[in-house]
Amino acid sequence: MTNKALEICYDFPFFLDEELQEVFQAHEKVFFHKGDFILEEGKTANEYYILEKGLARSFVNDFNGNEVTTHFFVENEIIIEVSSLFQRIPTQENIVCITDCECWKIDFETFQELYHKIQNLSEWGRAWMSQELFAYKQRSVEMFTLSATKRYLNLLEQKPHVIQFAPLKQIASYLGVTDTSLSRIRKELVSHPKKI
Repeated sequence: MTNKALEICYDFPFFLDEELQEVFQAHEKVFFHKGDFILEEGKTANEYYILEKGLARSFVNDFNGNEVTTHFFVENEIIIEVSSLFQRIPTQENIVCITDCECWKIDFETFQELYHKIQNLSEWGRAWMSQELFAYKQRSVEMFTLSATKRYLNLLEQKPHVIQFAPLKQIASYLGVTDTSLSRIRKELVSHPKKI
């Protein structure tokens, strides 16, 4: 079994072909509809997913009950809530489909078995985790060091699907700005693209 999304996510130079095939075969194809919850606040994650088609997001509810988007998951990315899955604790986050989604699912028990059996999978896991940690650190720094316009442009460049399919309100909360500010930024970019 070969699949582009799985190949991209498990791209690691030391995997042997037979190891990759075993990892791939441990995944099951699943489908979600727009608006379906992949994970809900208060529940414990028992699997992670590789997104083959579609767009999903994670969000938390702030102290006023407003939804704040914490992450957008685009095609060929892993949909995961790391602390809930690996620490076996209820999540504070919700993960919901913005569009219909096609995913490859692997459950926690199966992953654990393979992780201990295949040395290269544990090496891949460490490499993936450090890369994700770097990305989250980078994003938290950029929230303070980059202008809202620059953050929007970065999102547009890195994840254009988000701009295409996610509602303005969700994008604004992810960027840490109000809907009105984001509307203004978008208008300025259209009317004065060379100034940015």
